[in-house]
Amino acid sequence: MSRTVFSLLQGACLLLLLSAVEAAAAEIPEPLIKLIRQTCLECHAGETAEGELDLASLPFTLDDRDLRERWILIHDRIHAGEMPPDPTGISAPNRQTLLSALNDAIARADRTDVEANGRGPLRRLTREEYEHNLRDVLQLPLLDIRDMLPEDRVVRRFTKTATGLDMSRVQLAAYLDAAEAALLQAIATSTEPPPSAKYRASGTQLFSATSTFGEREAMFFAFDNKAVEGKALEDLQNDPGLELALFRSAHWPYFGYPRGFVAKLPGEYRVRFSARAVLQTEGYQLQAATEPVPMTFRARKPSGPDVSGDVRATGGIMDIQPQPAVYETTIRLLPTETFEYSLLGLPVPLARNVNGGPPTYRYPPFPEGGQPGVAFQWLEVEGPLAPESWPPPSHRVLFDDIGPDVNSENPTEDARRLLRRFVNHAAREPVPDEHLTQFENLILRRLDQGSSFSEAMITGYKAFLCSSHFLYLKEPTDPATDDLTQYAIASRLSHFLTNTRPDVDLMELASSGKLREADSLRQETNRLIDSPGFDRFVENFTDYWLDLRNIRRDEPDIRLHPEYRFDDYLIESMNCETRTFFAAMIRENLPANVLIEADFVYANDRLARHYGLAPLSGSSMRKVLLPNDSPYGGLLTQAAMMKVTSNGTSTSPVVRGAWIMERLIGQPPPPPPKSVPAVEPDIRGAKTIRELLALHTKSASCAACHARFDPVGLALENFDVMGKWRTRYRGIEQGEPITGIDRAGHDFAYTLAEPVDASGQLLDGRRFQDIHELKALLSDNPRQLARNLLHQLTLYATGTPVRFSDRAEIESMLDACEADGYRMRDLVHVLVQSRIFLGGEID
Repeated sequence: MSRTVFSLLQGACLLLLLSAVEAAAAEIPEPLIKLIRQTCLECHAGETAEGELDLASLPFTLDDRDLRERWILIHDRIHAGEMPPDPTGISAPNRQTLLSALNDAIARADRTDVEANGRGPLRRLTREEYEHNLRDVLQLPLLDIRDMLPEDRVVRRFTKTATGLDMSRVQLAAYLDAAEAALLQAIATSTEPPPSAKYRASGTQLFSATSTFGEREAMFFAFDNKAVEGKALEDLQNDPGLELALFRSAHWPYFGYPRGFVAKLPGEYRVRFSARAVLQTEGYQLQAATEPVPMTFRARKPSGPDVSGDVRATGGIMDIQPQPAVYETTIRLLPTETFEYSLLGLPVPLARNVNGGPPTYRYPPFPEGGQPGVAFQWLEVEGPLAPESWPPPSHRVLFDDIGPDVNSENPTEDARRLLRRFVNHAAREPVPDEHLTQFENLILRRLDQGSSFSEAMITGYKAFLCSSHFLYLKEPTDPATDDLTQYAIASRLSHFLTNTRPDVDLMELASSGKLREADSLRQETNRLIDSPGFDRFVENFTDYWLDLRNIRRDEPDIRLHPEYRFDDYLIESMNCETRTFFAAMIRENLPANVLIEADFVYANDRLARHYGLAPLSGSSMRKVLLPNDSPYGGLLTQAAMMKVTSNGTSTSPVVRGAWIMERLIGQPPPPPPKSVPAVEPDIRGAKTIRELLALHTKSASCAACHARFDPVGLALENFDVMGKWRTRYRGIEQGEPITGIDRAGHDFAYTLAEPVDASGQLLDGRRFQDIHELKALLSDNPRQLARNLLHQLTLYATGTPVRFSDRAEIESMLDACEADGYRMRDLVHVLVQSRIFLGGEID
């Protein structure tokens, strides 16, 4: 094509663009027109426009949200240097002129939209928030109605995103059912609290059978530190010196619960027991252990040989010490449930078939010095534990001083009084009288129709708990036009940092009009961060931002990673480490770059072994300083991060690299083309992942995209599917053979294949040889790390992503935190005191 012809076509495309703009009655800034002609239309015009982006037909109608999003994407691609793809296609001054023109126009249109319609839509409570609100309102701390509600959609990584929290007839029906179930649990149905029973077990009563699956090494009774069975055991079955010695973790099949105990009523049960940590040596003999053994209990139904089904940990983790001692915890049980001993980190013998014969069990070889376990002397259970007063506080929330019979001599008068009392307690802001009348009339109609007083009141309460007053969170607005905005701020702050309704202190500040004051807001933010409720924020935020809710997905492939078989204690420890680390980031005001690099980890006994650190004692997490040459330290290389970015069989630099760039760095890659298959690992050990990636990225377009994230993923290849350091890949065919017996007593065989090469080159040309050098490169831009954190926190706190018109304020927040290294608690404070959070300037 001649240059003249091309110039004519280019001009025609520009005319089409201008025609579309004029038709939409929008005005394109003059610099933008000129630069689009010079740099964009050659590739982005007509039916063959690259990326299906035809600027010749894309209106500049920025008051249209969808069109504005298209132009924001164009702005961001230009800002990132991705458009035009040839860096020499536009000079630096022209690029800045183009960006400035786009930025001013888009920001102005976005601000106009915010002023007219607000930052985002009204946000419904998530099902977790709804459950916590009901727990607080009804004073039922153990209320469990979450699973009665439809699962909330994950939008932009969180369930708190307002656009994903819709409400259908099906959802409303589920909320009505859940509210009714909660209210019925709150009512006292008898004049006395449920009877509390006591149970005690010792000797052979401590276990539901005289043996368990996994051969005798897994469990036996001992007297005077020696195993006893048969006639000797029968003679000693009630002797106080007889102990139950357990040397396995809980797993199906397993009869590991006390004989004859089943809960008749739901509630909390106090469990006291005497135990010591022991070592089993040759000949089924016991000696004192050298380290504590962690354990918990698991609630389950005693269903004979079929012990599968609903099993859940309860009572917390306890470290059983070598010296005999009495331990106490509180467990939660449902009717017909019992509880089993759940020792953590021990073998789990499973049946195996040898040469086609019947199933047999083999206990794995003992570690040097003996097999750790726990010896129990006696156990006591008491429950369900009664409340301190009766009727319980939950009943008084609904009916004040009216007793469990819920009879009223003046039902109309009492209905009006109790409804207003309940709404004043449950509402997160004052409710107008005309709205209260609607709920009141509903109750009175039910009374007229012959319903009992309690049924009528429950109907009214249920209606309020499923109304917009309770189900939705208002967007804070300008206090000059909204007298109730301080209550909206209180709700936003409490649901942000504690995942539930405002407490009394917050509500009093909102009522007095002092919550928008900078000092008050800072004090309340600090108070909530330091409160126990902050753990709910940590759990929920990390569940979605870091995918910790999926940490148990994709069990390790036992062919390649037999050492991780049934190691639930390791997974629980990994999960706890990341939550502890993130909580410390905020509570201890750590700088943002600890996301990438730190000189410490939080570890317990299991993680210390996993990370190759000096031995630690006990299950509790503690801060451990790292050796200078350790590859760990920082969120980037934590075992939990490596686990959620692998599939249990192999690691993928593509998946890990893209995940890290999106979640930690805040530079998400574009979605992969639908027609391009994923890179499948070669578990035979014949080809390395680099060789497979080289084949996958032969195309220049594929290679250009993968260059954004593959190098980061390759640097993490020294970490296996569970985050343990490795220098060679594993396979099942080629390489150095490795054999042994796993935690289930089964034979295993895998190979050590090719060595890991963790070197690479970032998109900007900087090279690294290993994870240490990559950490140095990534942590060199703490502002980008802090910017990403602010974006994540803003979406989580407000339910709306950072809008284009919010970006300037985000940069101002970063400016305020720059001098001190972008510390995490500081970032939370500047967000809470921003216009984005408050809906206007702080007082």
